[in-house]
Amino acid sequence: MKYHPTAILSAAAALLASCSSTPLAPDTALRSVIEPQVAGAGAAPGAQPQTVHVQRTSAAANPRAYRADAAQHIYTLNETRIWKGRLPPMLYAVGVLQVEVDGRGNVRSMSWMRAPKHAPEVIAEIEKTVRAAAPFPVPARMGKVVYTDTWLWHKSGRFQLDTLTEGQE
Repeated sequence: MKYHPTAILSAAAALLASCSSTPLAPDTALRSVIEPQVAGAGAAPGAQPQTVHVQRTSAAANPRAYRADAAQHIYTLNETRIWKGRLPPMLYAVGVLQVEVDGRGNVRSMSWMRAPKHAPEVIAEIEKTVRAAAPFPVPARMGKVVYTDTWLWHKSGRFQLDTLTEGQE
């Protein structure tokens, strides 16, 4: 069966026209959402729900803009661990972490620019939190990204990221 070239081009044009290029609202396009789902249709009785990340795409054009997307992603996944409101004047630990994210949102590496060496448990917990947050939003415009954020850690174990901080008293 032969197709006329004009018909093929028309079909391709219709298909492309149906694709939306309108960017989503920032809080929708840049945040990752988690949805609980039960593992498999025939899951055993008493099976625990699994958390599944719905991966988003970041429209950031530079590491500084991507940092906001990454911070929002971490906040979304750690809602109960975020310090609400202004932080107290004295924090337990402050750390500056650089994270490399590949083109699929996977964490490739982490390096401390300023590690809270007096609190090795905080270092371990921050690294664990970053790894658990993968995959991050895909850095579509950059291919991959290395971004830096400052972790502001309270002795209670709750934290804020400098990018989204509500300030300090």
